[in-house]
Amino acid sequence: MLPLSGITVVSLEQAIAAPFASRQLADLGARVIKAERPGDGDFARRYDKTVHGQSSYFVWLNRSKESLALDLKSSEGKHVLSKLLEKADVFLHNLAPGAVDRLGFEANMLLEKYPRIIVCSISGYGKSGPYREKKAYDLLIQCEAGLLSITGTPETPSKVSISIADISAGMYAFTGILTALFNRNKTGKGSVLEISMLEALAEWMGYPMYYTVYGKEELKRTGASHATICPYGPFQSSDGKTVFLCIQNEREWVRFCDQVLELPELSADSRFADNSSRVAHRDLLDSIVADNLQSYPAEVILERLDHAKIANARMNTMQEFFEHPQLEARGRWREVITPAGPVQALVPPLTMNGFEPVMNPVPSPGQHTEQILAELGLLKQDESDK
Repeated sequence: MLPLSGITVVSLEQAIAAPFASRQLADLGARVIKAERPGDGDFARRYDKTVHGQSSYFVWLNRSKESLALDLKSSEGKHVLSKLLEKADVFLHNLAPGAVDRLGFEANMLLEKYPRIIVCSISGYGKSGPYREKKAYDLLIQCEAGLLSITGTPETPSKVSISIADISAGMYAFTGILTALFNRNKTGKGSVLEISMLEALAEWMGYPMYYTVYGKEELKRTGASHATICPYGPFQSSDGKTVFLCIQNEREWVRFCDQVLELPELSADSRFADNSSRVAHRDLLDSIVADNLQSYPAEVILERLDHAKIANARMNTMQEFFEHPQLEARGRWREVITPAGPVQALVPPLTMNGFEPVMNPVPSPGQHTEQILAELGLLKQDESDK
């Protein structure tokens, strides 16, 4: 039995945040009905054409869903949505602020009409406050949450290259819906959930916020190095590769000096006596470490770090990540069918005894419309005769 078998999710979703949440639900066995605009559907289908002519975003986020073409500007479309919600467990949406309310599907009204339904909305800034009507995209939320102020080099602030604000909001929607389903089992009552992208990403900004507010100093941008731990970050090897290493405590620092750098006297230097001292003398220490490590090829450095039990990593390209031996050894890949052919997809990161996650096809726009309308008894006679 799949964990969410028997749960039906109706989603008015687009782009990333809500589709990310609903795909996690589908992975666990929920039936996800994705309402899309008639014709081209979710605009994320056209973000790029890299996966057999399809959008990489869409293929990633929309497997195992049923696509329903639905014109919500028409009375017929609204009627179809109403019929769907009569039997739905979850109603998820991330349309523009106020759009769902204007269509006549305000959350508290739905909860009064369907007492067991769970209504979850995702927006940029929430339903109240001075920013409630402001448009929100991932980069803009990263800016508002202060993420760009601490990401990048001292000269150039940089965005996180994945849609981290959307993903964080989608993840809180996913866990929030699971929580609401659990609570419904105890109380018999549904819930109204609200997720703000700003507030979701703000939760992840706790460390730099506390560091700055109570330390009275803005966290500095340090590229791929760590702003408050040293040595921690990238170093070049003699064969031109980049090796990352992370020192977490004084025991590791002593082993690093002794077994990796072969400079045991360095750990006794008062300028590097503890992490705060090392951060204060970061430029000097990084130059000493860099000069030492660049005499050796990457494999030698990594072997020394492993032997000394110092955390380390290679800087993989995306192709190297795709071919990662750890993922292959653990059987983390499955084939998923898309309208333009099969693709490789990672199994969801949660591993649980007793079930295999759902990895069903990615739908074409409106692929399941007739099937869903027939279930609702809304298929016109000439269409049902096909």
